[in-house]
Amino acid sequence: MSASYAQAMDNVQLGIPGSVSDGAFYASIYKGYFKQQNLNVTCTSFQNGSQMVAPLGAGQVDVASGATSAGLYNAIARGIDIKVVADKSSNMPGYCYMPLLVRKDYVDSGRYKTFADLKGFRIAEAGKGGAPGSTLNEALKAGGLKYDDVSHIYNMPYPDMAAALLNHAVDAAIVIEPSATRALMLGAAVRYPSDMFYPKQNVSPLLYSGKFIKERPDVARRFMIAYLQGVRFYNGACKDGRLAGPNADELIEMLIKETNVKDPAIYHAVSPNGVDPDGRLNLESLNKDLAFYKDLKLVSDSVTVTDAVDTSFVEAALSVLGPYTAGR
Repeated sequence: MSASYAQAMDNVQLGIPGSVSDGAFYASIYKGYFKQQNLNVTCTSFQNGSQMVAPLGAGQVDVASGATSAGLYNAIARGIDIKVVADKSSNMPGYCYMPLLVRKDYVDSGRYKTFADLKGFRIAEAGKGGAPGSTLNEALKAGGLKYDDVSHIYNMPYPDMAAALLNHAVDAAIVIEPSATRALMLGAAVRYPSDMFYPKQNVSPLLYSGKFIKERPDVARRFMIAYLQGVRFYNGACKDGRLAGPNADELIEMLIKETNVKDPAIYHAVSPNGVDPDGRLNLESLNKDLAFYKDLKLVSDSVTVTDAVDTSFVEAALSVLGPYTAGR
């Protein structure tokens, strides 16, 4: 047996939401990219990104994925050692997996025609001070409105939003896939993709714990190499705003095995998330969202995106993999 096989594999604890947007992670597992880097990656599901902050800061989780939020930046401001290291899922032109949904009866009747008509609406968000709030804020700004010109219904789980729209409990919602597609299939809503008002939003980055970075930097570098290989496989599954690329069927099989959504038709209908194939972060978007949290007085003015970001692992991985070439 060669030394490379005799060597014990390095364990990595990965926190994920267990959703469609975790496709790159599943690709890295099923395609063997983590194994090729001598990594044994164990996934733990969290209901939302805020639940990952404490275990990530304590080093109980090495790597995690969660939308940017006031809570994340406040943790960093308090000295909790977490770093934003790569793109994981973004709203990009043609790949807006977190759209604005508006009640279909309002659209059909003409009650809703433009973003200005959102004034006074009851709008559901997964929580206060998160990336979806910034998405909504940009839609309101496009209509000449302010964030407080609507009534915010906070802490509604995404799967509940379709029913809330159908039952008229809310008038609109910021919803991620596949819940957005389910709402459309129910005839509950009309979809307004975020590239209409916020063309490129870095919604959910990849996060490393400070302990992981400091105590196991080589493992962290190898994880990033394997992760970017999975990201590139994922991009090979995407075409024309759908999971319709050459790798789509294989990726959908992985998602069916690993997530709660078992219907292939849902995956063929969803608008998948974008993710930069070189893992690069959109710093303009991160700064815009942080400014929104600060405007709501949810985050200290002292914390900056620079405090949160470490791009060295992406750069190290790209020195090995080279820049992305479609179809490679």
